Amino acid sequence: MAKIRIYQLAKELGMTNEELLELLDQMGVAYKSHASTLSEEDAEAVRELVKEQRGLQEKLAEEERRKALPRRPPVVVIMGHVDHGKTTLLDYLRKSRIAEKEAGGITQHVGAFEVKTPQGTVVFIDTPGHEAFTTIRQRGAKVADIAVIVIAADDGIMPQTDEAIAHAKAAGAKIIFALNKMDLPQADPDRVKRQLMERGFVPEEYGGDAIVVPISAKTGQGVQDLLEMILLIAELEDYRADPNAEPKGVILESKLDKQAGIIANMLVQEGTFRVGDYVVAGEVYGRIRAMMDADGNQRKEAGPGSAVQVLGFQELPHAGDVVEWVPDLEAAKEITEERKEERKAREEAEKERRPRTMADLLRALQEEGQKEVNLILRADTQGSLEAIQHILAKESTEEVKINVLLAQVGAPTESDVLLAQTANAAILAFGVNPSGAVKKAAESKGVLLKTFRIIYDLIDEVRSMVKGQREPKFKEEVLGRAEVRAIFRLPGGKQVAGCMVTQGKVVRSAEVRVLRKGEEIWKGKMASLKRFKEDVREVAQGYECGIGLEGFDDFQEGDIIEVFQVVEVPA
Repeated sequence: MAKIRIYQLAKELGMTNEELLELLDQMGVAYKSHASTLSEEDAEAVRELVKEQRGLQEKLAEEERRKALPRRPPVVVIMGHVDHGKTTLLDYLRKSRIAEKEAGGITQHVGAFEVKTPQGTVVFIDTPGHEAFTTIRQRGAKVADIAVIVIAADDGIMPQTDEAIAHAKAAGAKIIFALNKMDLPQADPDRVKRQLMERGFVPEEYGGDAIVVPISAKTGQGVQDLLEMILLIAELEDYRADPNAEPKGVILESKLDKQAGIIANMLVQEGTFRVGDYVVAGEVYGRIRAMMDADGNQRKEAGPGSAVQVLGFQELPHAGDVVEWVPDLEAAKEITEERKEERKAREEAEKERRPRTMADLLRALQEEGQKEVNLILRADTQGSLEAIQHILAKESTEEVKINVLLAQVGAPTESDVLLAQTANAAILAFGVNPSGAVKKAAESKGVLLKTFRIIYDLIDEVRSMVKGQREPKFKEEVLGRAEVRAIFRLPGGKQVAGCMVTQGKVVRSAEVRVLRKGEEIWKGKMASLKRFKEDVREVAQGYECGIGLEGFDDFQEGDIIEVFQVVEVPA
C-alpha cells in the first residue's frame, strides 16, 4: 500500500509540520518525526478530518458573518378569498402608514409599502391576487417571507382560501391566519378553527403550531397583534441582508406610462441599487434614470427591503423577474441576448419533454429524485371529493407521500395549471371537464391534466404514480438445484457438467450460482441446458441434464448448481 511522509502530507494540506504532528497526536497515530511515513489509510483519515474541520470552520465563519449583517424588514403578502377583507386590511394598514407621515404627503403605488411600528418595520406587498404571487415564485424569486391568509370569521374557509393556502405553501412562505370581521355578531371563529384543523393546521391554543390572529380590518381591532406576530416570526427567522453585496431585487409589477415611459415596481432584496446603475431583469435591460419611493420622494439609492419605482428599462420587465446589477451596457446587452436564446432552446426542449401520460410524469419525477406525488383534485360534488381524498389518504407510504395541494368542486382552472407547474403536480379531474383554454394552458406549460368518470380509475392512476416513485425491493427466489455427478470436456475445451436435478427445476433463462461445500464460488448465467443432445428450456426434479455455464470451467463432482431468479417484493 502506498505511503506518504508526514512533511509531504502537511505540504499537501497547507499545514505546518507542527500542526499536523499535533493533529496526529490527537488522533492517536504513532510516528517518530515529521519524516515518518503514514499508511494510506491513516493519511486518508487525516485528509477527511481536516476537510471536515475546515468545512465546519467555514460554516461557523459564514454564520458569524451573517449575524453581523443588518436585519431587514420581513416581506408580507396578504392573500385569501374574495370579499373576506384583503383589500380592507391593506387599506387600513396603508392609512395607518399615511397617518404616520406629515399631512399632505404624496403616496405612490410602488407595489409594496412599509408600516413602521415601535417593534420594527414590516413591508407589505400590494400585488393583485395569489396567482400573480405564484407567477413571481415561478420565475425563481422568493418574494414574500410571510403570507397572511385572511379568512372571514362569519363565512369560513372558501375555495379561494384553499387556493391561497396552496399557493403560499408552494412558495415556501410562513403562514399566519387572520380571522377577519370579528366585529360582526355572526362571527364564528371556532368554526373556522375546526375547518383549519380539518386541513392539518392546528391552532396554537389547541397545542398546534398554526398561528391564528382574530382581527377586524374595518375597525382595526387586532391589527396591532397581527403586526406583532409578523415581527415575532421575523425575529425567530432572523431575516438579514447585506447592503454592500452585489445588488439584487425582484420586479413586482410594471406598466407603460404615457408621460414617464416604462415604470417598474421593484423590491430590493440584497445590496444597494443606485441611480445610474445598469440592470438586467429577465430578458430586459436598462439603466436606472430615476427611483421613487412610496412617499413620492426621489431616491438616489435603495437598500434591502426598499420598494421603489424604477425608470430606465428599455422594455417592460415581467412580474417576478429577478433584477441584477451589471457593470455596463455591453454586459447588459450580452446577458439579455443569451437569455433569449436559452429560453427558445428551453421551450423547444420542453415541447419534446411534455408529460403526455402518467408514465412520462413519473419519469420526470424520478429524474429529479422526487419522493412525493403532488396532486390537484377537481370533482363534480363535495361528496366525490371527500370519497377520493379518503381513499388517497390510505395510498401514501413511508417512502412516497401523496400531497393533495388543492381539492375543490368545479372544473380545473388556469390558476390550477399555474400552481401545478410551480409545484410539479398533476391535475386529476373527476366528473368535470376543463375548458379548451385550460387544456391548452396545461399542454403549453407541460402540466399533466387527466379527467375520469370512474373513481377507481383515478385511484389506479395514483397507485401507479406511487409505485413509480417507490424504490423497488427485490429478493432471490430459488427455483431448483442440481448436483454435479460427472464432468465432460467439449472439443473446444469448454466444460459441461452432467447433473441430476435434486430439487425444483433447472430453468435455462434463470440466474445460476455454483456452491462448493456450502460456499458460493461463482455466480452468473447459463450457457447451455441439454437433455441427452437436445437443447431444452427447463429440466424437472429427478431427471438428468447437461449444464454449461458462461465463463466458468472449474466444475468438481459434488458441486451444487443452484438456479434462482430475482423477483420484486410486492408492497
